[in-house]
Parts: sequence; structure tokens; C-alpha cells
Amino acid sequence: MLPRPLRITRPQDFRLVLRRGRRAGRRRLVVHALAPSAVPPTPDRPARAGLVVGRGVGPAVVRHRVSRRLRHLLRARLEALPAGTDLVIRAQPAAADATSAELGEDLDAAIAKLRLRD
Repeated sequence: MLPRPLRITRPQDFRLVLRRGRRAGRRRLVVHALAPSAVPPTPDRPARAGLVVGRGVGPAVVRHRVSRRLRHLLRARLEALPAGTDLVIRAQPAAADATSAELGEDLDAAIAKLRLRD
């Protein structure tokens, strides 16, 4: 589980990232990112992430499995992002059959495409 300061939980924060952030799509997931320069500055706020795993991915058991895998993959990757960055990861139906390695590859490719690393 991601610690509370590293999670996006408020609906208005999700909406802000989805509407104003940049997007990079892969086969299994879409990453929306809002750089710290696009929002009012908050001192020393770490990079945060939120997940959207809808019913199209599969039944509850499958959705929860995908969510757990993505949270585990995000934990290490959030540390490498600039402070104040917000990410929203939307799982696509193909994520249901993906391994953790495949999800990690898609996540890394999307982050690289968005040029978010320091």
C-alpha cells in the first residue's frame, strides 16, 4: 500500500490531473501526469499517484489484483519523480491478463514518454 502522503484521494485532484495534465497511452494503461509547475506550489510535497481501475478491466478480484500490482510498481517509481508531480494511472482492459513485469514496462515507457524523471 502507498503511504497516505503519496496517494491522490480527493476527486477534485483526480479531475485536475485528468483535465490539465499530459497523457501517455500504452496498451495496458494510460498515465496522466501534472507537473509541479502547472499547479500552485506547495512546499516539499512529494510526488503522488492515484489509480483508476474500472469495471471494464474485469470483476472485482481482477481489478483488485491489477490495483495491487500497480501500487507495488508505483512505490519505487514515485521516488524518482520530481517533487510535486501528480500521476493518475488508468488501467485498460488488457491489464487484466498482464504480468507485473509487463505492467512495469508500460509504466516505465509512459513515464519516459512524458519526460518526468529528474
